[in-house]
Amino acid sequence: MELLQLQYFLVVARLEHVTEAARTLHVTQSSLSKTIQRLEEDLGVPLFDRIGRKLRLNEFGSQFLRRAERALFELEQGKQELRDLSSPEQGTLELAVTAASTLPNILREFRKKRPNVQFHVQMLTTHEMVKLLHSGEVDFCLSSPAIEEEDIECQIVFIDPILVAVPKGHRLANRSSISLTELRDEEFIGVKRGYGTRDLVDNVCRTVGFEPRYVYEGDEPARLSALVEAEIGIAFIPSTARNSREQIHYLQVENHDLAREIALLWHKSRYISPAALEFREVVVNYFKPLT
Repeated sequence: MELLQLQYFLVVARLEHVTEAARTLHVTQSSLSKTIQRLEEDLGVPLFDRIGRKLRLNEFGSQFLRRAERALFELEQGKQELRDLSSPEQGTLELAVTAASTLPNILREFRKKRPNVQFHVQMLTTHEMVKLLHSGEVDFCLSSPAIEEEDIECQIVFIDPILVAVPKGHRLANRSSISLTELRDEEFIGVKRGYGTRDLVDNVCRTVGFEPRYVYEGDEPARLSALVEAEIGIAFIPSTARNSREQIHYLQVENHDLAREIALLWHKSRYISPAALEFREVVVNYFKPLT
């Protein structure tokens, strides 16, 4: 059994399509098919049910997938550990976020401490982020909501109140607080379903008898403030994303504990480099004065 076979198997198992997997791996379909066939011959069982170019993991494949993921996970951790031993002041910190509003300030503080460490950040939905955590592809996730799973460590660093943002000329702009039921006829802008804050807000609104009517749904939370300023709609915006320079008025929500948990997540078995440990310390210290 070869390492390349396992790497190809994981991609095919994820995509369940030969053409898409070959394109992702930058190999020919025939080469990919032969590699998977050799792996099956080595194991003595078929791993997929084949329907044309589509594949479906069978019972054997599902069982083997967990072992293959774990093996490649451990190899990747070993490579990372060796890189840190050979170049302790270099390297790249892999991050995924669903709660990005505080990230620029956090990264600024981290760069002061580790100027030679690079970082790579992905803005993801909760589902996408959890997949990367389980595969060991990220060091940390800054997430809202918090995630409670067996293989994931979760440290809640801040409880972030969610406010109602309205343009300065809005009929509610002279109010300091608002009940959710008063918002049932408003037009909203927000991020798409799958982002923690959106799902939290929608669920709370349902408990008081209405579904927010969205006129804009996007995947860039930072854009929401500009759309509120442009009077496209109103928005639910976490307090940590508030900007005093904007022409926006913020209202507290009455009679509901509408707040998101911001959590730092990491895989329990992932190797944590000295730079990653320092990043965790920066995150915790950043939120301390806000609590």
